[in-house]
Amino acid sequence: MGKRILITGGIKSGKSRFALKIAREIEDRDKVFIATGRPIDREMQDKIEKHRKERGSEFKTIEEPARLGAVLKTMDPSVVILDCLTLWLSNLYFEVTETEKSEEIEGLIIALKEFKGDLIIVTNEVGLGIIPGDQTSRDYQAELGSINQKVTEICNEVYVLITGIPLRIK
Repeated sequence: MGKRILITGGIKSGKSRFALKIAREIEDRDKVFIATGRPIDREMQDKIEKHRKERGSEFKTIEEPARLGAVLKTMDPSVVILDCLTLWLSNLYFEVTETEKSEEIEGLIIALKEFKGDLIIVTNEVGLGIIPGDQTSRDYQAELGSINQKVTEICNEVYVLITGIPLRIK
């Protein structure tokens, strides 16, 4: 089993750029970027295009908004950036049933444990802000926090980014 690295932090804290830096430091390995974002509006389209340019041709990109566990199970060992759990969970909230969401979460955790290559997983820290005013947002925040904790248990290294500065916390 390869490295498991979790990168968390706030929005626009430099998480994706740091993930690319780590992946580029691993030499002589195929590099794969699994993107969970959907181009649902102009802002997301621009963000996706910016990320594509940052990656360049060095990374094979797989766009998968929901079935992350299934995708990981089909991959040969390599260096994989999974960016990001935050958008992935949001996609599940609005695109699948509650039962399917639970199955996808469980499937991803299993796939993360079984994957033979190096994994760099990006997520947002959603527990530092205010408590959301509506139930769906509170449920989402609690569920992402739970997923982040489960993924942290699997990882050998965990970083939090604050204003572009990575701090290793595990």
